[in-house]
Amino acid sequence: MRSIPARRAAGLQQALAVCGALALSACAAKYSQVPPRLDLAPYGRVALVTFSSERQDPKLTESATQRFAEALLANQSGFELLEVRAADSALRGLPPDVDGATLARALGRSRDVPAVFVGRLTMSEVKPQGRLGVASVDMRAGVTAQLTVQLVSTKTGGTMWRSSANTSEELGHVGLGTGGAAVAMRDPDEAYGQVVRSLVADVTRDLRPTWVKQ
Repeated sequence: MRSIPARRAAGLQQALAVCGALALSACAAKYSQVPPRLDLAPYGRVALVTFSSERQDPKLTESATQRFAEALLANQSGFELLEVRAADSALRGLPPDVDGATLARALGRSRDVPAVFVGRLTMSEVKPQGRLGVASVDMRAGVTAQLTVQLVSTKTGGTMWRSSANTSEELGHVGLGTGGAAVAMRDPDEAYGQVVRSLVADVTRDLRPTWVKQ
């Protein structure tokens, strides 16, 4: 077996010791939790109205509202969430495009809540995009979406918090070239589900606690 010179062995041991110290230091690093920017506990009880949508797609708006509610309940405590559908008796008689302040005041009178979450989901139609080459064709189709949510006071109708998020998702791709054709299509439900998940994750960032290294 080939021996290692004493000087080189000492250097190797020193390098290993430094690496070990760095690793232990990283493991020993402390993290502290930073509370959410928006704390719902002081409100005690808040309402969440099913989000509205320009396209009036109940499946997507209900999915986005449900995921938003789950994010609230998973990341905060000390409050009660009242989930209200658009057809609730407290909102009966209001026009479908009613503003958030009117919704909040109506729920404040009938449900005795200090604040209400209202939101709007905007989803584009499928947009094709293409690129033509000398001997190739590249066609893609996708959608863009935006979710805006605000917390409205039932007493004044004023906005106490607002957050919005944007995202886009590809639905399909068709390519034609010298090597033949390539077609890739996604399941629409899966694609739209990913859109909703991304939007809710972004729009609830102020409602989640974070961790910082000390």
